[in-house]
Amino acid sequence: MSDASPAPTLDEMRRILAELPGPVLEAGTAAAVREAKLTKPAGALGRLEDIAHWMATWQGRHPPTANHPRAAVFAGNHGVAAQGVSAYPAAVTAQMVQNFIAGGAAVNQLCRSVDADLRVYEMSLDEPTADFTAGPAMSEEECALAIAYGMTAVEPGIDLLAVGEMGIANTTAAAALAAALWGGDAADWVGPGTGVAGAALRHKVTVVRRAVDLHAAPAHDPFELLRRLGGRELAAIVGAVMAARRARVPVLLDGYVATAAASVLAKADAHALDHCLAAHASAEPGHQRLLARLGMRPLFDLGMRLGEASGATLGIAIVKAAVACHTGMATFGEAGVSEKDEG
Repeated sequence: MSDASPAPTLDEMRRILAELPGPVLEAGTAAAVREAKLTKPAGALGRLEDIAHWMATWQGRHPPTANHPRAAVFAGNHGVAAQGVSAYPAAVTAQMVQNFIAGGAAVNQLCRSVDADLRVYEMSLDEPTADFTAGPAMSEEECALAIAYGMTAVEPGIDLLAVGEMGIANTTAAAALAAALWGGDAADWVGPGTGVAGAALRHKVTVVRRAVDLHAAPAHDPFELLRRLGGRELAAIVGAVMAARRARVPVLLDGYVATAAASVLAKADAHALDHCLAAHASAEPGHQRLLARLGMRPLFDLGMRLGEASGATLGIAIVKAAVACHTGMATFGEAGVSEKDEG
């Protein structure tokens, strides 16, 4: 008899989602009480105040910390790349992974600048998912295993997680998944990705439309759509976001692909992404449409569309600043500064 644990299933993932913890309101109240005493007019730090409150609420403690952030980059290849939807060949995924390992990518520099741990998760790059214009991208077991693998990114000691991805053709998967989850025509969700334009962009729209027509009707829930239209790295992001919620680690979402993946959870449970912030608004037009649908306001918009967790990692700097102000500023009493005259 084998001692191996049974393979995870999508039903198991659905159960985990249903059992995820909610906010710790007492920690949020403690943050609000301290915020009111800090040496500044109420609300003067704008969203930095909101971020400090959010961190405390979802870490479940006060004061919040941002001392051990991690950037997690999940890399996977897509069978739909064979349809010519990207300006780059699928081999670039593995080449970029080596660039991450060598320290030569943008995310490496950003991690150094915010003192974040970078982990790159390579997901069977020599075995692309199936071409979802002909059938489901993954079997149920493949999808569940990828979700479970993503959960391993959340290790003890991490207090903030930035999630992103690398994978040629994954904006095609993101567009197909977003269209199937949230409705609208494929053209509403497809963008240039790695730089396709003109006839190539129109072809990408056609590919996405064909895939959504094939899979949206028979899919009975968001996890099934993820299996049919996603990819291993998208599924891993779903797992990382769930594991972070379970471990009380707030999450910064990167651009279009990461947000499309996470939106699987939002479609299944309207509050599943309450512990997540959108770090930035990607230049990919579908991302801004998706953020509006999710009711998420990004921390910044610098016209970025690189992926590889670059925007989410840059967002760590803002969260660190929010926490530093909240925990390090003096109160009116400590500084001997007169408070606002309420008379």
